[in-house]
Amino acid sequence: MSTFGSVDEQLDLITKGAAEIIPPAAASDAAALRARLQKSVETGVPMRIKAGFDPTAPDLHLGHTVLIRKLRHFQQLGHTVIFLIGDATALIGDPTGKNVTRKPLSREEIDRNAETYKEQVFKILDPEKTEVRYNSEWLDKLGFEGMIRLAAKATLSQMLERDEFHKRFKAEEPISVHEMLYPLVQGYDSVMLECDVELGGTDQRFNLMRGRDLQRDAGQPPQIILMTPILEGLDGVQKMSKSLGNAIGIQEPPGEMYGKLMSISDELMWKYWLLLTDLPKREIEGMQSAVMLGKLHPMQAKKNLAWGIVRDFHSAAAADAAAESWAKQFQQRGVAEDVPVVQVAMHAEGLMHISDAATGARSVRAATLLVMTGLASSSGEATRKLNENAVSINGTKSNQRFVSLDVLGDSPVLRLGKKSVRVKWIE
Repeated sequence: MSTFGSVDEQLDLITKGAAEIIPPAAASDAAALRARLQKSVETGVPMRIKAGFDPTAPDLHLGHTVLIRKLRHFQQLGHTVIFLIGDATALIGDPTGKNVTRKPLSREEIDRNAETYKEQVFKILDPEKTEVRYNSEWLDKLGFEGMIRLAAKATLSQMLERDEFHKRFKAEEPISVHEMLYPLVQGYDSVMLECDVELGGTDQRFNLMRGRDLQRDAGQPPQIILMTPILEGLDGVQKMSKSLGNAIGIQEPPGEMYGKLMSISDELMWKYWLLLTDLPKREIEGMQSAVMLGKLHPMQAKKNLAWGIVRDFHSAAAADAAAESWAKQFQQRGVAEDVPVVQVAMHAEGLMHISDAATGARSVRAATLLVMTGLASSSGEATRKLNENAVSINGTKSNQRFVSLDVLGDSPVLRLGKKSVRVKWIE
């Protein structure tokens, strides 16, 4: 059955980037991952692997692809992967990480988003080997009696153990009854699909465990849970999300995608290598060692990462063009590519200035920015250097007290004397 190799070889690929597997390897549960893989090899019957996505927005971003790439790993090993579109659960909206009830979507919005998901997911998965399912297939047929019987399998106290619900309850914030159904219907999906493994982020633990509970109740072997880490967005702090403005969409133009990837921190780069590429973990660790020993520049490692991801979602030719365009931009600005990155809070006190009250256009106080990036030791020194025309922004001399955000751009490079820094804005 396996197209990859032994159980140990399969585990090496499957567990790459995994944050937690339930039950753990040392557990005595007969459904442990190694035992399930061994049974699959011996019987020649592939495991059934599921990852669910609610079509609450039209575009997928790189954060979504962490799970999709893990589905591909199982697919490469010969297992059956199920890309589950939660068109029914999208009517509720997953409350994970939310401190307010989600605004409900219309059926038309859900259907439209679902179609775009199908187009995008096959940039990673093999369409001929992927089982695409919609949970409306069984949830719409459940009916009133079925939903009551399903709801009877959990208590209110159990639901309030969920972190989001517990916090909102303590804060006396509203919790709608329909939100509490979400973990149960997600678990019911696993029963209907007879899953061997379900994938999800670490923030999905509560929901994923409900699948194990309901499968036991239905007389099925409880699924293995494989959780992946949460992928931080461009700010390096918060979970990648379009609503937070820190996401990289998989349908973004090659040049835009490449540029955004080049803006991430060196530290975050290694997590992107681990979760967003198929490179074996040992090779990634080898690269890290090469960087530490000075044999590989971190900028080159980041260029390789950006090129590989753009190639995956566009083409090698598009990745080459994006890399060349990015390099030319820096050459034209006269700034080095490997300048250190400094994070700056965009809303830090005293930094922002409303330059046009009528339009709300914003500028940055140049002297304050020079101090915050460490290029100047005081506002007095910064002002003096500006007056001396000793400051460059993106390769151009500047003596302006206020610099518009349009001029600065998404990742401005500041130079004072022999020191240069690249600014990474944090909201």
